Amino acid sequence: MKRRTTLIAAAALAAGSMASLPAAAQDYPTKPITLIVPFGPGSGTDQLARVIGQALSEQAKVPVVVDNKAGASGFLAAQYVAKAAPDGYTVLVTTNTTHAANEHLFKKLPYDPVKDFTPVALLSKGHMLLVVKPDAPYKTVGDLIAAARKSPGKLNFGSGSSSSRVASEMLKQLTHTDMVNVPYKSNPLGLTDLIGGQIDFMFADTPTTMPQVEGGKLRALAVSGTRRLPAAPNLPTVAEAGVKDYDMSFWTGVYLPPGAPPALVKRLNDMLSKAVATEGFKAFNAKTSGEIAFSSPEDLARFQAAESKKWGQVIRAAHIQPE
Repeated sequence: MKRRTTLIAAAALAAGSMASLPAAAQDYPTKPITLIVPFGPGSGTDQLARVIGQALSEQAKVPVVVDNKAGASGFLAAQYVAKAAPDGYTVLVTTNTTHAANEHLFKKLPYDPVKDFTPVALLSKGHMLLVVKPDAPYKTVGDLIAAARKSPGKLNFGSGSSSSRVASEMLKQLTHTDMVNVPYKSNPLGLTDLIGGQIDFMFADTPTTMPQVEGGKLRALAVSGTRRLPAAPNLPTVAEAGVKDYDMSFWTGVYLPPGAPPALVKRLNDMLSKAVATEGFKAFNAKTSGEIAFSSPEDLARFQAAESKKWGQVIRAAHIQPE
């Protein structure tokens, strides 16, 4: 509770900008901005960051570079930004992995998801697809579950993020099956092995999986959320496929290092507000069935606090022991 209160108070302070911004914030940016992404190239977060980066670059007339610091469940990227100068030129584009789930998946984090960051804005929410090889014997979620029950501990699944892992762990828990997790630095790496037959199935974000499904390299069995996706209306949700109460989604947000000036936070939030309103960002979300969910800094703080509590409950319900 103390951590959640601290987060909300910090964001409220950051949001309390005066009407006229100090000169430094008004002039921002005057040099290239680097967007730090905790996952590899081709991941959903990477794709979103590149769309946002292009919109910011066109708006501010400065280069915006995406730097992928994948691995260690987002630790590398989070630590890098936590130690960076709070000047607005090192920006973390991340997900619930680093800022809601990791504190429940690991006994000790090398960063504090609250104290080490300044919330700027929530950008979007999304869902995942449960995918297998096109020639896999599993035509439905029911087929996959039946195979898992027939051979406990034989089937394995890839996971390149906390959302990806917990989605499969929740499937195990709700279906009372035994399947083995194979961790990856990012979802695209896991999907490469899935296509190659090294693993049996995987939950991964729609920006990463949809092109593979449309290209015939993977077959989608279900959607992880509570609603069907506009981009794949004939694909059932996992719950519709027979796993009662199943629901798993993810979100993407933007953070600065700790101590970022309130006026600078306000300036970047305003820039991001314009970026998510561009046709490019709208088209990206429409193609991947993502939901634009822009917020103020203080609303991101409140949302993150609630999400941390929710992810803790989900992870405990799935009987995942902190590592």
